Amino acid sequence: DPGLAALIQSATDAICFVAKSWDYHVRVALGTTNGENLACIADSVAAARNAGREALIDCEHFFDGYKANPDYALQCARTALEAGARWIVLCDTNGGTQPGEVGEITRAVIASGIPGDRLGIHAHDDTGQAVANSLAAIDAGARQIQGTLNGIGERCGNANLVTLIASLALKPVWSERFETGVSSQALAGLTRLSHKFDELINRAPDHQAPYVGQSAFATKAGIHASAILKEPQTYEHVPPEKVGNRRRVMVSDQGGKSNFIAELERRGIEVNKSDPRLDRLVAIVKERESQGWAYEAAEASFEILARSTLGVVPDYFNVESFRVQVERRFNAIGEIITVSEAVVKVEVDGQRFLSVAEGAGPVNALDRALRKDLGKYQSAITDLELVDYKVRILNGGTEAVTRVLIESSDDSGERWTTIGVSDNIIDASFQALTDSIRFKLMKSGG
Repeated sequence: DPGLAALIQSATDAICFVAKSWDYHVRVALGTTNGENLACIADSVAAARNAGREALIDCEHFFDGYKANPDYALQCARTALEAGARWIVLCDTNGGTQPGEVGEITRAVIASGIPGDRLGIHAHDDTGQAVANSLAAIDAGARQIQGTLNGIGERCGNANLVTLIASLALKPVWSERFETGVSSQALAGLTRLSHKFDELINRAPDHQAPYVGQSAFATKAGIHASAILKEPQTYEHVPPEKVGNRRRVMVSDQGGKSNFIAELERRGIEVNKSDPRLDRLVAIVKERESQGWAYEAAEASFEILARSTLGVVPDYFNVESFRVQVERRFNAIGEIITVSEAVVKVEVDGQRFLSVAEGAGPVNALDRALRKDLGKYQSAITDLELVDYKVRILNGGTEAVTRVLIESSDDSGERWTTIGVSDNIIDASFQALTDSIRFKLMKSGG
């Protein structure tokens, strides 16, 4: 078999085979007999063992196979064990098995004579229970979990190793019974690992991901925020620092002064609770959020607004006017093309600059024109990059109010989000773009 030969010739220390353990699949998908399938399992494991490799068997569709024909499913697992497989992994390939079933069937497998310390679990998230199914198998006696970073995988994904690692390490029901080999130092890098992985695959991080999401330790309502500032355990199931995350007290129309003071302090801004500037900031945020602004999703815009209101940040530049033109026409060879051009007039320290730029759409053209020449600040924004652009229509109809969120980054790897709201999508985009540039200048010490 050329496939098996390639595996044996590889430099890996372990080889994982996928084996059918549902007689229905053996007959329909493989087109062979139950006996021939068992022989293939035994021969494959033996070949790996004879080559000095650790052998694993992923028993595909094991739970569905067990429910249809428990004797044959167990026979597949037992054949792999007797042939020398180190791990027999029970797979919920279709992702439809429930945690109670996983626990019951895993216990039945162990009762049949296959030791729990030779069993693993491979769960899919088609019912949103891959993590729960993995933990159910562990509780039943299995000792290996297969999963993926951030749960990436086909269809609805696989068991999320990020969530599983944190739960096994931090929840006493498991941490007091099991050793995972993950040090506290490594655990503190979990949030960074999760976000870095999303960055590598060019996927926006899930802000509501357990443990590592931006909202995982966020609180919004004023009464909650006041309590969490006094005693974090009131609204946190684990300390966020354990997984490298941080506490966020959101500023919103639901928030009281406690939220604002905590968020300002985190950003190095000291303000007294009785300071009238704080009252003005709270009033501005509440008024804007009633119009569709959402500062909890755009922390950079909030910081710009806060520092401006409190008088602790310069204006940097003033945009006197901008104009965007979109032209749809035929080019020289008769093709229909769309050309977007933006013109921006900016004043910096009394100097006026006029910039013109074309782009792939009006927002891109406006972004290029705005960043084309900012006078003395130009060198500070050369590495500024727009990495994500989101639009949400807040109400229906052609006169709809539009919310724009822009995520930006620079060479340091830091990301920040800014917001704009208007009944004109170009104007909303412009607001978010200018906030992004101002935040970059502020953090660069411009």
